[in-house]
Amino acid sequence: MASTAEVSASRISSGLDEVDRVLGGGLVRGSAVLVGGEPGVGKSTLLGQIGARMSELGSKVLLASAEESVGQVGLRQRRLGIAAGDVDVVASADIGGILQAAVGYDVLIIDSIQTVADGDSSGGPGSVSQVRACADRAVRLAKEEGVTVILVGHITKDGLLAGPKALEHLVDVVLYFESDDRLGLRVLRGMKNRFGTVWATGVFEMTGGGLIEIPDPSVLTVEGRSSNAPGSVIMPAIVGRRCLLNEVQALVVPTNTNAPPRRSSTGVTNGRLHQILAVIDRRGGLNLSTSEVYVSVMGGVRAADPATDLAIAAAVVSSRLDASIPRVAAFGEVGLTGEIRPSLLADVRLSECHRLGIDTVLAAPIVTRVDQLIASIEELCESEKTASRVHGNPGRPRVASVNASNPSGLVC
Repeated sequence: MASTAEVSASRISSGLDEVDRVLGGGLVRGSAVLVGGEPGVGKSTLLGQIGARMSELGSKVLLASAEESVGQVGLRQRRLGIAAGDVDVVASADIGGILQAAVGYDVLIIDSIQTVADGDSSGGPGSVSQVRACADRAVRLAKEEGVTVILVGHITKDGLLAGPKALEHLVDVVLYFESDDRLGLRVLRGMKNRFGTVWATGVFEMTGGGLIEIPDPSVLTVEGRSSNAPGSVIMPAIVGRRCLLNEVQALVVPTNTNAPPRRSSTGVTNGRLHQILAVIDRRGGLNLSTSEVYVSVMGGVRAADPATDLAIAAAVVSSRLDASIPRVAAFGEVGLTGEIRPSLLADVRLSECHRLGIDTVLAAPIVTRVDQLIASIEELCESEKTASRVHGNPGRPRVASVNASNPSGLVC
């Protein structure tokens, strides 16, 4: 069995730190990697940048394009300002000719696997039989010749027919490149990795000059936050296995009309918002029946993580009490009985909060019920200094705090 040093030495840097993060330290020599995504998401741009960077670092790279001519590939590279380096380009739809030309190269990029064909297989390019046959031949090249093969795969509408799902069992690494319209970013997710961890994520921004790495997206999402305004709470959400901090805002406005009060949400489904409001009213004893409630997750983010319930509830309570809680994050799932349940990957969320200087966190097991949440927010409001403090007055709920010497644990 290979030692850790041998495995590390067999890796090649992609030239992009975010990609290397997802891969677990770089591309393994002789491995087969599948990069899937919807058409137009930027897969060709990403692989073009990877090829250029790797050639600059000394790797011999061949880019095989069956969708574009050599001139069109060069035009796109120049338009995006990507240095071509010593990347060789071949425009061919014949998988046999491509693989023969790739012998002696360090890296082969095939863009895309659905547009190449094997003359010995039935069906046209893009059919299930052709896609599997071509991918199988490319994987055999990787194993027999030590060429690192990167396959680009388009996801079809159902994500199954002749798409990346049909190839996942053949390759060593599966990456999905997705557009996150909520943040206006591109996210690279690791879904399978025989040589490293899975569910890692890399974040990029698409610009006129190509993809730009975003190593610290949390800074972007909480930048400009008005920390002294009531109804503003920091929300640690998990994307893949990476924590992104964002801000959730709430505005509670009393109304004297007989009409049903409005409840409006952005980034949160109305059903989920109504459920959280009902729990606060019924289990927390905070009347919201005569108030209009507006909730928005800033930056266009959708709060799909169940652990973001508590941040939404805290923002609503803060606005209802007209109490500002600066530099406080909250996470946890709110149940219908009023309990606050612990969240998965709590250590990851706490570490990210601590890294960005957020020392006070509302979370289970310190805050376990909605009525405790309300009392905790009242207590935070009464204190002038919330950072790195522990509130433990008799009969009052305690507030969780991130300890600098133990960022992965809750301190009470």
